[in-house]
Amino acid sequence: MHCIFIFIVTLIYGAACYHHHSNHDNEFIVSTPLGSVKGAPLETVLGKKIYSFRGVRYAKPPINELRFQPPEPVESWTGIYDATQDGVSCPQPYVDNTSEDCLFLNVYTTKLPDKKTNPNRPVLVFFHPGGYYSSRGHNFGPDYLLDQDVVLVTLNYRLASLGFLSTGDKFAPGNNGLKDHVMALRWIKQNIASFGGNPNLVTISGYSAGGSTTSLMLVSPMTKGLFHRAIIMSGSSFGNWPVRPHQFELAQKQARFVNCPDTDSATIIKCLNTKSATEIADTLYRFDEFAYDPIMQWLPVIEPDCGQERFLTDDPVKLLLRGEFEKVPVITTVTAEEFKYTAWNLLENATWLKEMDENFEKVAPISFIYERNTENSKHISRELRKFYLGDDPLTEKSLPQIGKLYADGVIGFTINRAAKLLAAKNSEPTYYYKMGYEGRFSYHYKENSTEPEGVVHHDDLLYIFYIPRFPRFNVTDPEYSTVRKFTTMLKNFALVGKPIPHVDHYLDDTEWKPITPGNNVYLDIGEKMVMRENLFEDRYFLWEKLFPLPKILN
Repeated sequence: MHCIFIFIVTLIYGAACYHHHSNHDNEFIVSTPLGSVKGAPLETVLGKKIYSFRGVRYAKPPINELRFQPPEPVESWTGIYDATQDGVSCPQPYVDNTSEDCLFLNVYTTKLPDKKTNPNRPVLVFFHPGGYYSSRGHNFGPDYLLDQDVVLVTLNYRLASLGFLSTGDKFAPGNNGLKDHVMALRWIKQNIASFGGNPNLVTISGYSAGGSTTSLMLVSPMTKGLFHRAIIMSGSSFGNWPVRPHQFELAQKQARFVNCPDTDSATIIKCLNTKSATEIADTLYRFDEFAYDPIMQWLPVIEPDCGQERFLTDDPVKLLLRGEFEKVPVITTVTAEEFKYTAWNLLENATWLKEMDENFEKVAPISFIYERNTENSKHISRELRKFYLGDDPLTEKSLPQIGKLYADGVIGFTINRAAKLLAAKNSEPTYYYKMGYEGRFSYHYKENSTEPEGVVHHDDLLYIFYIPRFPRFNVTDPEYSTVRKFTTMLKNFALVGKPIPHVDHYLDDTEWKPITPGNNVYLDIGEKMVMRENLFEDRYFLWEKLFPLPKILN
């Protein structure tokens, strides 16, 4: 904790709660409608002071009788809440400092309100990736983004069975991890003005599973009025991922893994409530069915009406096509190779490669997340095999094509369909980018090399957030121009709803046009940014044919 002096804030109610500070403010206290919060300083890459408030509770602890239940609002407090250090992470394997009491968020700002003014800055909320089973909000640091005039909020949410268990009835209707996100947005609506943010200018964003969440926020009845722009990054719920009324079979598996009976919902929930959070979380990798797949185990569900507030009331594609969604400006994003690196896992394991080769009709629905054990499923698998892999046996030479299959099947198609549907149905503009800039660092490198293996899943995040496993880019690094492009475009979008509102030399004098029906344009972000058309057209056309909209509607 960076502490030297503490000073107290005078609370003045109006548009916001105001903050006084001295020249010795290595700690600072902000008054919010819930109580006083003490933060600690950080610094941006350009040397600007960040007022950080980390580990702020936004909901009651989801423990004891609140396990497997929707989140409840945090109560106000007396005294001063210490938000000078990161909060604990939600339970997950191989991560230190976890607890079931984990519903915390982090607020970062470079300007707090004073007696005269409130900065009223746009707010960017980021939902972390991790397949709904891993990661945490404070993995994504403000060092780059806070050189722009925005307020950043990141958060934890319940993961895996503790956040997404669904029996399809009153005992566990499901989507509690998603409702945690909504509770955080409600907290932001109530409190963010105290930190210099504008509660009426909130942009939600998320990556991978977080992108799926962001897409669902558009169609959820629980989120109206809580956000005003959306950024759906490398994952959406508008593609081939199935949306079911429950995941009872996963609840049964979870019960068996911790020696609970799996006969009915009441029995499962009663027994799971006797187990520790660690016992439940540590069974995570027993859910894998083939290699490390499915990458997405716990998926959102269409909730039954059991008297609760429902996050999702119908298939999200149906809701979108009926126009039942928030009409806000949207950015959709994908990387050039996405989950290509998953193909390396197969090539490094002869048993897995052989199983995919010999049992593709069985394995493909697991890996690429679509219906199983039906005639249609078999047809889809045969068509995918023919298009991507042909008739030859799978070998090391199959890497490029297996990589494209994983890239499209897990992520690419979900984003491309989202972009096209929103272009057709949204009254506000939808923008689309492909990340193709290859810097020195990546989430995947070539074998026995420090050279990146293309531009894969998560690689664009390196230029938006400081991620501790990677170097912190400085202005002299070759990557910094890309950092500046991303952070500038995100700030612009959060502020005015357009990522490039006017021609800007630092943004390569590019005009980023929105995608429209019949004009499938996207921004290709490489060393330079240029507009192109029809991203991976032949590949995505196959997926459109295999997962037609009329089938979803019927």
